[in-house]
Amino acid sequence: MALSICSFLMVLAALALSPLCFAFPYGGPFLYPQFYDHSCPKAQEIVKSIVAKAVAKEARMAASLLRLHFHDCFVKGCDASILLDSSGTIVSEKGSNPNRNSVRGFEVIDEIKSALEKACPHTVSCADILALAARDSTVLAGGPYWDVPMGRRDSLGASIQGSNNNIPAPNNTFQTILTKFKLKGLDLVDLVALSGSHTIGQSRCTSFRQRLYNQTGKGFPDFTLDPAYAAHLRTRCPRSGGDQNLFPLDFVSPTKFDNSYFRNLMTKTGLLSSDEILFTNNPATMHLVALYAAHNELFFQQFARSIVKMGNITPLTGNKGEIRMNCRKLNHQ
Repeated sequence: MALSICSFLMVLAALALSPLCFAFPYGGPFLYPQFYDHSCPKAQEIVKSIVAKAVAKEARMAASLLRLHFHDCFVKGCDASILLDSSGTIVSEKGSNPNRNSVRGFEVIDEIKSALEKACPHTVSCADILALAARDSTVLAGGPYWDVPMGRRDSLGASIQGSNNNIPAPNNTFQTILTKFKLKGLDLVDLVALSGSHTIGQSRCTSFRQRLYNQTGKGFPDFTLDPAYAAHLRTRCPRSGGDQNLFPLDFVSPTKFDNSYFRNLMTKTGLLSSDEILFTNNPATMHLVALYAAHNELFFQQFARSIVKMGNITPLTGNKGEIRMNCRKLNHQ
């Protein structure tokens, strides 16, 4: 048994270190890191500067900006639909169940867009801003760097239904979460690696309360949650009230992007059910959790690969969509 596990881990390590074998390594001929080199050469510098200022002011903002990219890409692809406010026929995704009173960082995106419009009018898309801000936030928190493929354009609409249905929820079953990833072209390895983004950021009491009091539906707490950790959480997450109370997703190093998230899962101190099930519900994800817990560099390498892959989910390119001048509304409004 031990030999088979070692062999499995060696294969996973080899996969994590293997080069990307695509004709277009960044996901297609229309997305590539040099997209703005001539049309807006200071684009990345401008984004990085404003993100750095925002994260210096509030460390939590790194996780918030990274999350915006995730929640954008899982709905209609990476097209900045999450940034649109409600107006006319558009019902904003900001009001969906996963996003309401939760997603944040819109003012930082507004500041970036304003600076880019001054430097290079009508050139850099809001979708690319989200992708760049996610990378810069990760790096500022101590995580890996990756080249961001660019050339996305912005959507002409939003989908609150897609936001409600497509974004993985904290209480979803393992199979439901995996299915949501597969529907976006992402696989089991991507699921585990991208879940590692929960090494930074915070979550509300309402997102994990059932684990403390009624995970089974019969009034019992989640047996995969460490009892001492659960008791600590109950002090600020009661049976009723305190819905918006915030808790670090990674209590060991809440503002540092590292692999302690995976070590937490192995000690039954993952905060969300959707996190802990990666170690308790599936042998393949359990082995990946153990691999990343032991090898931070492997986690970083795979996270970078997986987030580039996620950033390539059905982008609008060429003449599709538009380049919004204000990320919150369509140009013709």
